Parts: sequence; structure tokens; C-alpha cells
Amino acid sequence: MAEERTDLEERIIIKDQHTKEIDLEDRDPKRINEDVVKVDFEDVIAEPVGTYSFDGVWKTSYTTFTVSKYWCYRLLSAILGIPLAVLWGFLFALISFCHIWAVVPCIKSYLIEIQCVSRIYSLCIHTFCDPLFEALSKICGNIRVALRKEI
Repeated sequence: MAEERTDLEERIIIKDQHTKEIDLEDRDPKRINEDVVKVDFEDVIAEPVGTYSFDGVWKTSYTTFTVSKYWCYRLLSAILGIPLAVLWGFLFALISFCHIWAVVPCIKSYLIEIQCVSRIYSLCIHTFCDPLFEALSKICGNIRVALRKEI
């Protein structure tokens, strides 16, 4: 029984990432649109004290705004959601491809090639500059500064 359970758990773990269950309740689990898209009626339309419309107009405006925003979003996402998902999927696949097959190999190649130059540069610095600065430090090491306050 325990072997069957671990085998089932193993199959679930190995299950392809493309067929995983998605959460239909929390559609923004990483909160990437937390501040951007939250626009309610009160954020757009407000009547200051003393300039109120009729209560019926206010309630109808609220309902019209909320329902039209809801259905326009649903209609636009139904029409454009899948084509845009294909476009974004293609774009991010292209970026990933370029990064994996071009950018990283170029950087690795550059680092391998520059290592030779780095060793030659380091050798030149140690050969010519180290003795010069060591001599300058011995010359300047005996300089003493005395400050006196004269009245």
C-alpha cells in the first residue's frame, strides 16, 4: 500500500509542468498586478459634498460602470486573450532561446579568452608597477609632518 502511494506521488511529481492544475480562484498568486489594475468606481468618479446627483442616477452610474467594465474586460480577454498569449509565449520563448543559445555561450567564450589577457596584464603590473610603488613608498615613508601653532 505504501509503495503504491509513493509510486502515485512520484508520478504526480514527474507529471509534465504544462498539464499542472491552475488555480481558478487566485489568478494572480504572485501579486504582479496588485497596484496597477485595481480601478473601482470610487477611484474614477466622485461627487464632492454639495454637488450630489439624484440617488437613482448615482446608483445607475455605479452599476453601469461596474458591469460595463466587467463585461468589456471579459469580451476583450475572450477575443484577444488567446492570440496575445500565443504572442507572449513566442516572445518569451525567443528571449529564452537567444539567452540560452547565444548570450550565455558568448559570455563564457569571452571569459575564457580574456583569462589569457588577464594573466599577461597581471604579470606586467607585478613586473613594472610593484617595484616602482615599493620604491616610492620607501622614499615617502620617512616624511614626517609636524604642525605647530604660532602665536
